[in-house]
Amino acid sequence: MREFTNPPMASVPLVGGLADAVFDHALEDPLRIAFGRKTDGQWHDVTSGEFRDEVLALAKGLIAQGVRFGDRVAIMCRTRYEWTLFDFALWAIGAQVVPIYPTSSAEQVLWMLHDAQVSAAMVEHEDHAMTIGSVVDRLPQLRRLWQLDADAVGELNAAGRDIDDDVVHRHRRAVTPDSIATIIYTSGTTGRPKGCLISHANFMFESEVMVGRWEPVFHSKRGDEATTLLFLPLAHVFGRMVQIAAVRGRVKMGHQPNLNAAALLPDLAAFRPSFILAVPYIFEKVFNAARRKAEKDGKAGAFDKAVECAVRYADAMEARAFGTGPGPSAGLRMQHQLFDKLVYSKVREAMGGRVRHAMSGGSGMDRRLGLFFAGAGVTIYEGYGLTESTAAATANPPERTRYGTVGQAIPGTTVHIAEDGEIWLHGGNVFQGYLNNPKATDSTLHDGWLATGDIGALDEDGYLTITGRKKEILVTSGGKSVSPAQLEERVRDHPLVAQCILVGNDRPYIAALVTLDSEAVEHWLTMRRKPMLPPGDLVRDPDLETEVRRAVVAANTLVSQAESIRTFRILAHQFTEEHGLLTPSLKLKRKAIETVYSAEVEALYRS
Repeated sequence: MREFTNPPMASVPLVGGLADAVFDHALEDPLRIAFGRKTDGQWHDVTSGEFRDEVLALAKGLIAQGVRFGDRVAIMCRTRYEWTLFDFALWAIGAQVVPIYPTSSAEQVLWMLHDAQVSAAMVEHEDHAMTIGSVVDRLPQLRRLWQLDADAVGELNAAGRDIDDDVVHRHRRAVTPDSIATIIYTSGTTGRPKGCLISHANFMFESEVMVGRWEPVFHSKRGDEATTLLFLPLAHVFGRMVQIAAVRGRVKMGHQPNLNAAALLPDLAAFRPSFILAVPYIFEKVFNAARRKAEKDGKAGAFDKAVECAVRYADAMEARAFGTGPGPSAGLRMQHQLFDKLVYSKVREAMGGRVRHAMSGGSGMDRRLGLFFAGAGVTIYEGYGLTESTAAATANPPERTRYGTVGQAIPGTTVHIAEDGEIWLHGGNVFQGYLNNPKATDSTLHDGWLATGDIGALDEDGYLTITGRKKEILVTSGGKSVSPAQLEERVRDHPLVAQCILVGNDRPYIAALVTLDSEAVEHWLTMRRKPMLPPGDLVRDPDLETEVRRAVVAANTLVSQAESIRTFRILAHQFTEEHGLLTPSLKLKRKAIETVYSAEVEALYRS
């Protein structure tokens, strides 16, 4: 199949702007719990009426301090309640929000604030203020800087007390669907980040489709309250779409700024979301932590049997959904029921206990991992999208999930596979172009079609599989073209492996650089009673090398010998954003990695 169109749902008129939902919901049901807000270590409810009042007060303060309709205001902050508050207050007065990753360097901040001609910025704390302060002399258009941890909200609320409410409402009524809501800068894996112009209509289309089509999976069980804990970065389009869909879809939402397990798991247990939206990394962490605990308790064998049972059970359920099998046998159902009490319930408890559904995006998820979670009672609906498509362009439908794919085009969109395998998208979620960059816009948008730069294929039912990026295709000196993504992901399936990058452009064969997961390695050493060595010595451990070789051999079963990984090198340290080797969304900066590790790459090809 070369093209798949999913018809639109019942037409939803797109009028006004994103902030209207805040005021409409407060008018209809002011006592509905809209947010859980964590203060002083405790979760507190915020009603839709209270949130409306906070948005209105902040919007008045922003006007009082000089923010005008169409102004661009930056937010540099982790995921927290105040980001959502600022977003909707700025949209209420027709301002355009420019999100900045909190880990961005001073030069990255300078480029984005200068390119977007930002006139004001909200930062989380003093370190962010100092980052902007270090380049402020080159930003003559920047007039205001507010710091959250220095009571920015209180300062603005006080400034706006004498502004009449109707001033905000006049601004809000002037916002139209085609008004720009935000300018989100791409990660910049292949050069300077580009500012994506995303309109209110783009977000309204996306959120209406996601809520309308997937709302049933927002609940733990039929009729209960839909709640989600947002821990994705709000500087990324995925997190932003979740925020907007939750507000527009009346889903109670909490915020968690830390992705590390030590901070996230206690809040999942306390907030108890009914569903979550995450990247595959989170689900990998949950699975690997459960596997390590089982091994520590001397129950690794039982855990592995439970995993196999979950995979077979979910695989049989998938076959029944697609009419290719009868479903799980009686024996498998009995075995599955036993493991549900012994193993699967504990995995669900790690995610708060109520989660039965989740959505995953940002990168590909291994089919076996998806099958395991489905068999363990948490169905993960994998999807695909870009900043330029306002997050999801495809997603697995609730009733027929095909694991290992990113699903079908969402309602109202079309997926087309070009002659060279590139994925093209068309729909109301396609962005408006790149800021100040007509050349890049013209090469990406073609009569409303978005050329994604990703390579993929559609099966007979219109389910999309991503196989790589056009710009990342490796071509060996023998002329063999290799898409690295699939092999890299399979190597990463090994619990000891943190990252994998393939090299081989203009080389005689494909090779790999591999980094290690420090938590998994520490556990592996403890279980084998091996001493903890310095990283430089550890990577030369022959037993560890054997484990990584197993991962490479498993990956090579996916491809022909000419495309296989012939050799690899274990590195002492992971690729990090701080060293310029990862984007803020954790994508590999391939050219930068090959430059920094040029000596190691050369060593892979010495005879």
